[in-house]
Amino acid sequence: MSRGTILIADDDGAIRTVLDQALGRAGYEVRATANAATLWRWIGDGQGDLVITDVVMPDENGLDLLPRIRKMRPEIPIIVMSAQSTIMTAIKAAERGAYEYLPKPFDLKELINVVQRALTDNEHVMPGGTYMDEGEESLPVIGRSPAMQEIYRTLARLMQRDLTVMISGESGTGKELVARALHDYGKRRNGPFVAINMAAIPRDLIESELFGHEKGAFTGAINRKPGHFELAEGGTLFLDEIGDMSGDAQSRLLRVLQQGEYNTVGGRTPIKTDVRIIAATNQDLRQQIGRGLFREDLFYRLNVVPMRLPPLRERTEDVPDLVRHFLGRAEAFGLPAKRLSREALATLRDYDWPGNVRELENLIQRLVVLYPEEVIEKTVVETEIRPTAIAREGAGLVGNGTVSGDNISASMELHLARYFQAHGNNLPPDGLYDRVLREVERPLIQLCLAATRGNQIKAAQLLGLNRNTLRKKIRELDIQVVRGLN
Repeated sequence: MSRGTILIADDDGAIRTVLDQALGRAGYEVRATANAATLWRWIGDGQGDLVITDVVMPDENGLDLLPRIRKMRPEIPIIVMSAQSTIMTAIKAAERGAYEYLPKPFDLKELINVVQRALTDNEHVMPGGTYMDEGEESLPVIGRSPAMQEIYRTLARLMQRDLTVMISGESGTGKELVARALHDYGKRRNGPFVAINMAAIPRDLIESELFGHEKGAFTGAINRKPGHFELAEGGTLFLDEIGDMSGDAQSRLLRVLQQGEYNTVGGRTPIKTDVRIIAATNQDLRQQIGRGLFREDLFYRLNVVPMRLPPLRERTEDVPDLVRHFLGRAEAFGLPAKRLSREALATLRDYDWPGNVRELENLIQRLVVLYPEEVIEKTVVETEIRPTAIAREGAGLVGNGTVSGDNISASMELHLARYFQAHGNNLPPDGLYDRVLREVERPLIQLCLAATRGNQIKAAQLLGLNRNTLRKKIRELDIQVVRGLN
C-alpha cells in the first residue's frame, strides 16, 4: 500500500532517478518531471500529497511556482532543492511557503525523514512572510560549505518564528551579521534592531545601559536615559558577548525574560516590554556555569535555539566566495577593481584565519587600498599575512620565549621592505605613516589584553595609556575583549 504520492520537478535526470528509486523503496508512489509546467498541471488536477521541486528549471523558477501552489493547494507541503546553496535561496524558499529547504547535494536518508515528517506534520508550511526581493550582495553571510548550508537552513526555519536565539562562535565569525539577518528578514523587520556589546561596557553600568535610569538614580544621572530594552521595543535586542554580564545584571535579565517587564534603575513602575532577544557569545557558557560565572536558568532561557557559527578554518572552501564578495563590495565603493591569482587564493585557503571572516575582510581591504596591481599575486598575500602569523605565535615567543626590540624592529623593516618592493617602481599611496601605525596598534593592544586576561586597567598600565584612551581605541579598532582567558 502506497504511503502517499510524491510529485518531483527537476531538470536533472540523475536526480529524478535517484529520488524515484529511494522514495519508491520507502513505500511512496512517485511522479517525476523535468519542467515546472507539468508539475503545475498535476497540482491543478489534484494529484500528489507532497511536492519536491528544484529552483532552476528550463521553463520557470521553482520559487516563483511556490506561491501559486500554496494558493491552489494550501494543504500540500513543498520541499525545495537547490544547487545554488545560498542564504538568499533559503530565505526565499521560507518566505514563499516551503516546508523545508535542502541544498544539493543532499543526504537521501535526511530527505526521506523530511518527507515523512512533512506528511505527518499538522503545520505543512513555514509561516510565510512578506517577500523581500533583495539581491545576494546585500547579505553578508556568505558560503557554500556544508557547515554554512546548515546555518542557512536554520535561518530559513527561524525567519517567521519569534524565538530566542543563542549564537555561539569565535570572534570574527559573523555573529552580529546573522543576528541582523534574523531581524531584517523576520517578523520584526519593521521594528528597530538594537545591539549592545556587554564586553565593551563597564560592569557597573550594564544594568543602566540595558534598562535605562531615572534622573537622580545615581551620581551623574543628570537626566532620564532610556535603556536598550526601551530603544528596541517592537524589534530585536542583540546581546553580544552575553557571558560578560555581571551576576546582578543576569538576575535582572532573567526576570525580564520570565515576566516580560522591567524597572529602570531608580524607577518604581514596571515597564512592559515586547522585544525579541538574540544573544551571542564567544565563550563556553556551560563551562562558565560550572565555574559559577553564568546562571544556568538564564542560559536555558536564552538557549532556545542554539546556533554555532563555524570558524573560517573549518570552512576554507568558502574563502574564494568571501574574497569575491569583499572585492566586489570594495569596487562598489569606488575602489579599483582587483582580483587574486589562483596561487594567491590557494595561499588564503591554506591559512588558518585566527581572526576568521573579519580578518579576511580586513586583509582584502588592505590589498585593494595598498597595492596598485590589478591581479594580486601570491607573494603580495604572503607579505600581508606573514606578520599576522608571526604576531599570533606570541609576538615572537618561540624558542626561549622572548623577543628583543631589535627583532621587532627587524621584522617591521622586513615587512615594509617587501611592501615597497611589491610596488615596483611606484610609490605606495599617501598616508603610509598612519596606516602603518594602525596596523601595529591593533595587534599590540590585542596582545596586551590577552596578557592581562582582558583586564583593561592592567592593559592600559602596560601600554602606558589612560584607561579611557584604551577603551576608545578598542572601539575604534573593533577589538573583541575576552575576560578571564589566556
